[in-house]
Amino acid sequence: MRAGIDIMGGDYAPSAALEGVSLALRELPDEHELVLIGDEAIINEYVEKNHTGGQNVKVVAASQVIGMSDSPTRAIQQKTDSSIAKGFRMLHDAEIDVFMSAGNTGAMLVGALYSIKAIPGVLRPAITSLIPKENGGYGIILDVGANLDCKQEVLVQFAMLGSIYSKNVYHIPQPKVGLLNIGSEREKGNIVTQATYPLLEEHSKINFIGNIEGYDLFSDAADVIVCDGFTGNVVLKAAESIRHIMKRRGLTDEYFDKFDYENYGGTPILGVNKPVLIGHGVSSPTAFKSMIMLGRDMVESQVIGKIRDAFES
Repeated sequence: MRAGIDIMGGDYAPSAALEGVSLALRELPDEHELVLIGDEAIINEYVEKNHTGGQNVKVVAASQVIGMSDSPTRAIQQKTDSSIAKGFRMLHDAEIDVFMSAGNTGAMLVGALYSIKAIPGVLRPAITSLIPKENGGYGIILDVGANLDCKQEVLVQFAMLGSIYSKNVYHIPQPKVGLLNIGSEREKGNIVTQATYPLLEEHSKINFIGNIEGYDLFSDAADVIVCDGFTGNVVLKAAESIRHIMKRRGLTDEYFDKFDYENYGGTPILGVNKPVLIGHGVSSPTAFKSMIMLGRDMVESQVIGKIRDAFES
């Protein structure tokens, strides 16, 4: 794996990203290369001071940074020497195998669509996130923010993307797909979910188990939860808030600790031609390390190629 890492992205950049790289290097075999993209002087100073260098670390200079408040489209077009723009050029030119950043989410989406583009046949790429199950396993939910409004054909594609990802990265042989709705009956929901249900039911490559409701989210009812990005983003942030409340009140619980984003680090954009990971803006060193490890898993599983094959067929 050759992983490109935006060192300048995130609220605690560049220190959190650099410390995350150090943590990852302790676990990664020497054949993996980490490509650090950003302010060359800052990166080299850290590398020399902390003895982070070696044959598996490469520094690529980028003189600009896309800030969190920058317009994604304008920034990608105008800040051509930014760490995000440079990372996507390297990904496009096959100089790296995966690119990741905890910076501007919109810029990561725009950069992915402009540079490596969507897989042919994919109507809208999606952002996915992990959902801890009470039984100790994990499910995934998509979309969680890239597509606020979706047609039924798009939701069906989310089910395909999630199934392939869940099967190849999390090794679930026949992922159970549930459509998030306000009731379990097939006639429940709005116009879009009502139209989506029969399409999922008839799809031969999707293990559709029907509608699931809010109280099914953390059970073993489904492995892949499908919804539009507006709904998914609300669900994700509501789930994260539970752990924040418990932490503020000094409450500890092994299950709720699994809601800590640091354990997962980043979330993939599914449906584009190469692996791209988006990290939380407040990513810590541990979160960056986890994101690098997820990038390794995506590259080694060849999940993007398997998604491409599925849509071609």
